[in-house]
Amino acid sequence: MSEKSPLPRRPVPHAGMIPLVPAAKQNYAARSVLRKLVQGEAPPTAPMSIVDRLAGSPYANPTIQVGGVDASARKTIDFALHLAETMFRYGAGALEVETSIIAVTAALGLRNIEVDITNQSVIINYAKKDATPITLLRVVRSWTNNYAGLSLVHELVTDIVSGGVGRDESYRRLETILRSPRPFPRWMVTMAEAGFAAIVVAVIGGTGFGTLVALLSSLLVGLLARTLGKWRVPDFFTTAASSFLVTAIALICAMLDVPLTPASVVTGGILLLLPSGRLVSAVQDAINGFPVTAAGRFLSAFLTFGAIVSGIAVGLVFGSLFRSGRLDVTQPFSGGLPLWAALPLVILASVAIGIAEQTKIKLLLPTGLIGLLGYCVLLLATAAGLGDRFAPAVAAVVVGMAARFVALRMGAPQLVIAVPASIFLLVGLSIFRAMFVMTITPAASVEGAVGLFNALIIILAVAAGVVLGDNLARPLTRGHGNNEKRHNRRR
Repeated sequence: MSEKSPLPRRPVPHAGMIPLVPAAKQNYAARSVLRKLVQGEAPPTAPMSIVDRLAGSPYANPTIQVGGVDASARKTIDFALHLAETMFRYGAGALEVETSIIAVTAALGLRNIEVDITNQSVIINYAKKDATPITLLRVVRSWTNNYAGLSLVHELVTDIVSGGVGRDESYRRLETILRSPRPFPRWMVTMAEAGFAAIVVAVIGGTGFGTLVALLSSLLVGLLARTLGKWRVPDFFTTAASSFLVTAIALICAMLDVPLTPASVVTGGILLLLPSGRLVSAVQDAINGFPVTAAGRFLSAFLTFGAIVSGIAVGLVFGSLFRSGRLDVTQPFSGGLPLWAALPLVILASVAIGIAEQTKIKLLLPTGLIGLLGYCVLLLATAAGLGDRFAPAVAAVVVGMAARFVALRMGAPQLVIAVPASIFLLVGLSIFRAMFVMTITPAASVEGAVGLFNALIIILAVAAGVVLGDNLARPLTRGHGNNEKRHNRRR
């Protein structure tokens, strides 16, 4: 047997010698420490995954359904577009539509998608790696008020995200929602709108006879608008004809020396024509990062303003032919109802707007109570000296938070409760008065411009307050979303 060569012995350092560290290990440790100091947690230019848009929404962490997904990707995208179109038609905001599309497609297995939403169209692009991309477009050509249907769509999306409903069953449920009748008939919606106008006149200080005239004028405006709608008349001319009718009624009352303020008739008939809610939605879309959709809604709202002023101007011209005298809608109201009488009317007004927006019956009372809460906060903030601009914003934050808590508890989107509950915070009458002064009284155009600017600032504050309240309540409502998902699984 051959002898094994002995292993080389490592030199033993003498006492007092400094042990040597290999240069490679020393350089690696230094580079590692330096990298941790100068490098962030993620590359700054890395694209955000589209599923990350669901963070903070009711559809966060969807349950992914697997099995034959790619073979039926076209059907899944068709369903998502159909769902988005329905939500837009029923009054949902752009952010709500986007999160619903992302949640549904992610739950059904399509994660490599991109969504683009404008004022009237939705585009979905599915581009999986090493596969032919699919791009589909859906245009929304009609709108209607149906918050009850929007709530049912919200429940459907929640069920899909929780993994309890497949695509075929989702198709059937969506078709059932589209065929379902609205909660309230047309005549009840007309009465609710007229009742809201009369209540507003009573709360801000109109006389009893003025409240009655406002009620009747609103009924006539609703009948005229429905007739012109059957004739396919564009909304611009429908709004102009409605404002002309209200102006004519005010002129007739002035000619007959009826004991009421003509401004009360104008307020009762015009208030529901003002696109205050559309302006709030436009501001919300702009804040949430949808500038194209916001620009389209802003343009639509300003066209409505132009139609209102045009109808009033034509009514004044006809009134001058009959020597009726000049109508002054800028005259302020005198007095008002006591607080104990105004508070129940605020609840009724919020419920009336809920009926006009076709809200679910079970959501009417919570909407009225949240509207009362916002009105009380508005009164307290005004009494505390916060000013006419900041006080509505504070009340809107409270309304936005309360609406999110209640809506998620009752299986509905926040918009369904927040919009009707915030009507009393808006300043539609102030906008109308400012535009009236600018158009009809050129000598006071500067005053009208200042009034319009102040009114728009308040609307921006209210819209931002509702969005801020919704965002502030999101960390506190994560448990509500989980409870909702568990409830949907049990059903």
